[in-house]
Amino acid sequence: MPLIDAFKAIASQLIVLHHLATYGPLAAAAHELLPGTLDWLYDYARMAVQVFLVIGGFLAARGLSANGQGLAGSPLPLLWRRYQRLIIPFLVALGVAMICSAIADHWMDDNAIPDRATFGQWLAHATLLHGVLGVESLSAGVWYVAIDFQLFALMVLLLWAGRYRLAAPALVLAMTAASQFWFNRDAGWDNWALYFFGAYGLGAAVWWLSARRQLASWLGVIATITIAALVVDFRLRLALALGVALALGFSRRHGWLERWPDVRPLAFLGKISYSVFLIHFPVLLLVNGFFADHGFSAPLAAVVGLLLAWAASIAAGAAFYRWVESPAASRRITAAMGAMTVPLRLVFGRG
Repeated sequence: MPLIDAFKAIASQLIVLHHLATYGPLAAAAHELLPGTLDWLYDYARMAVQVFLVIGGFLAARGLSANGQGLAGSPLPLLWRRYQRLIIPFLVALGVAMICSAIADHWMDDNAIPDRATFGQWLAHATLLHGVLGVESLSAGVWYVAIDFQLFALMVLLLWAGRYRLAAPALVLAMTAASQFWFNRDAGWDNWALYFFGAYGLGAAVWWLSARRQLASWLGVIATITIAALVVDFRLRLALALGVALALGFSRRHGWLERWPDVRPLAFLGKISYSVFLIHFPVLLLVNGFFADHGFSAPLAAVVGLLLAWAASIAAGAAFYRWVESPAASRRITAAMGAMTVPLRLVFGRG
């Protein structure tokens, strides 16, 4: 689906640019030369997360309940597979982040560098509970990985609860409306899936509704509900989510989803978007540290440093995808982890 790849490519790069404009001495120095650009990236580029939320719901509905049916079996195997899919590259990226943070700490003194990790902190990340427990993040943006798992889990549970009488889509849409009108308006919920389900549920809704004959009418209903939530409390992030959802719905109905845009760089960047998301912050710390250690603090040098960090983040993301995140690499890592536990299974099995 090249359109989804394109959305993911653009959104992931905007998130990288947001972090480049936010963290480290290079951002502060470059702000003197490009204040308007960096201010815009700081204020608005982070909203690209909404693109991933909508796409996540869209693909979850496609994979779990393509025709709006409920889940008949136990949800636990689905949750375990999703956890494995997320956690293997996530933990590897955290290891890289801790190493790069230690190196950058020798080069510069900056608030962007996380404190040395404790075992409890690492365990909170490994269980994806760092946001809920209020544990300091080991890398920028890692809150999203935990929220992604929470959203998938909530979606699975709603579809499982609605396995009788075809109530599954109704439960998802009701939760979507509840998020838009209540939970998403209270920042106290921003460590929980309920806060973000307004966008995630929009993605699921347009997957189901774009297969119906009266597409415009059904999407009009979804748009009306969301617009009503915006009238109650306007949030630009929710308006963006609605726009992305409607684009996906119409594109699927008219066949654009599978054939447009046919642009290889976008397809490639979309494929490696999760890897770029996971690995770009350690790269950012290293580049900032290197420039700080060598005294390259002039505004023009800082802009060059940020461009270098951007390019290096993409290169590192491509390498990370090849060696860690790709299906083949993930199978190798899973097999290696399984082989490491064989002695333990033998010991405890004999006991």
